[in-house]
Amino acid sequence: IAIGKINVYKKEEQQVSRVKAADTEAEIMRFRMAKETAIRQLSELYEKVLREVGEENAAIFEVHQMMLEDAGYNDSIEDMIRIQGINAECAVADTADNFVRMFMEMDDDYMRERAADVKDISKRVLTILNGDFKEAVAVKGASIIVADDLAPSETVQLDKDMVLSFVTVHGSPNSHTAIPALVGVSLPLDGAVDGKHGIVDGTEGKLYVDPDEETLRRMKRRQQEEAEQKELLQTLRGRENVTLDGKKVMLYANIGNLKDLAAVLQNDAGGIGLFRSEFIYLERDDYPTEEEQFQIYKQAAEAMAGKRVIIRTLDIGADKQCDYFQMEHEENPALGCRAIRICLTRPEVFKTQLRALFRASAYGKVSIMYPMITSVKEVKRIREIAASVKAELSGQGIEIGEPEQGIMIETPAAALISEELAKEADFFSIGTNDLTQYTLAVDRQNTKLDEFYDSHHPAILRMISMVVENAHRAGIWAGICGELGADQSLTREFLAMGVDELSVSPESILSIRKIVLETNVEEYKAGRL
Repeated sequence: IAIGKINVYKKEEQQVSRVKAADTEAEIMRFRMAKETAIRQLSELYEKVLREVGEENAAIFEVHQMMLEDAGYNDSIEDMIRIQGINAECAVADTADNFVRMFMEMDDDYMRERAADVKDISKRVLTILNGDFKEAVAVKGASIIVADDLAPSETVQLDKDMVLSFVTVHGSPNSHTAIPALVGVSLPLDGAVDGKHGIVDGTEGKLYVDPDEETLRRMKRRQQEEAEQKELLQTLRGRENVTLDGKKVMLYANIGNLKDLAAVLQNDAGGIGLFRSEFIYLERDDYPTEEEQFQIYKQAAEAMAGKRVIIRTLDIGADKQCDYFQMEHEENPALGCRAIRICLTRPEVFKTQLRALFRASAYGKVSIMYPMITSVKEVKRIREIAASVKAELSGQGIEIGEPEQGIMIETPAAALISEELAKEADFFSIGTNDLTQYTLAVDRQNTKLDEFYDSHHPAILRMISMVVENAHRAGIWAGICGELGADQSLTREFLAMGVDELSVSPESILSIRKIVLETNVEEYKAGRL
């Protein structure tokens, strides 16, 4: 809940005139100098965001730098200047329009959202060409910032102490600009709401403009309750995750990189249930070496001091692309070469990661988890490769541990044959995001289909229950690492199913623990019947 004055942020429209260039080479040099200045600014923004909110959030500014270096983008601008004899500003604006149109016409939602990035970098270059180096976005006191949309470079410049909440008319929850509390709110930006009193309800997804006294009282009460609840949750640190009738559950955290470890420890997670190793690949321009990966995994294992650290092997493809992998274009990448399919078709990449993982397992309780499994044959092939890697390391006299090797259940195929898969795995972790996508045949990246993406669908819940039963029958444990694990409306249901582990964002650990401590599973099951 955010309560305060509304501040409508309007972007200044950049007027670009088409001017005949007296010296085209001089115009090209103007563009190149402006581009270098823009890259330098983006590098500074990267360092600022890296310090404040971590590498995952800063990565977009590295992407913007790479986009400014893109040969196609640069050639288009310079060719326009030479061939048409126009000024640099016009060439940048026309190229931006062409690239935006090209991205917007693509079928893939992720690629369509890159149109906003092209606009952002082009606006930066135009601003520099026009001689305007101002970076800061003016905020009049602590405010609810309302805008048509916000680029990452705009939000990062805002003084966090002055921003109560973000509200945008456009934008996507999946885009790089999805920092706002509310996205896709229909409201006027002509000044009608500027300066008025507002309330943002992030739970219900509502914006109240000039709320009546009753609404204001109700929201202030909720705001106070939230503050008290947050304080109360801190008293749950150090408590065991045991229900009133004695059933234990493991509460682990999902992380993307080492910088997330502080939040894991701060929120008292019992371990790491999902270390997304793909970010090690996504944040680089070339394949990470065995030694680079080993140092990262080793640091995570040592920091968790004997607590379980489940590291998912490379999971790129679909909406997560690495240029240096040089993947072929696919009409339907979500159903294409991704995750374990890449690893099994590029064994040299897979073996490098496995060597690093087995080496790191000597320094803590590391577990290895394989994503996107659809058959027993795949798991057996993975086990063969892993065994050969272990033998190779042992033969070289390199110390290794005996990590658990589990699989993700995130396809209907894996769920339906989970009884057979359980004989080949040490544990299951259910990836509910993709399981929902593939079961319901709904692209989870397509925001237009949000109303059809129902993670509470009976088919999903039945699959989860079946997978847990089959895991227990084989004597292994089963957890949930998808977003559904943090859905507090289902926590008791998962406990009743016998789910052994829930892996959620670090910030959700204590809230879930509170529900666990207050639940009598047998009474809940009796009342459900």
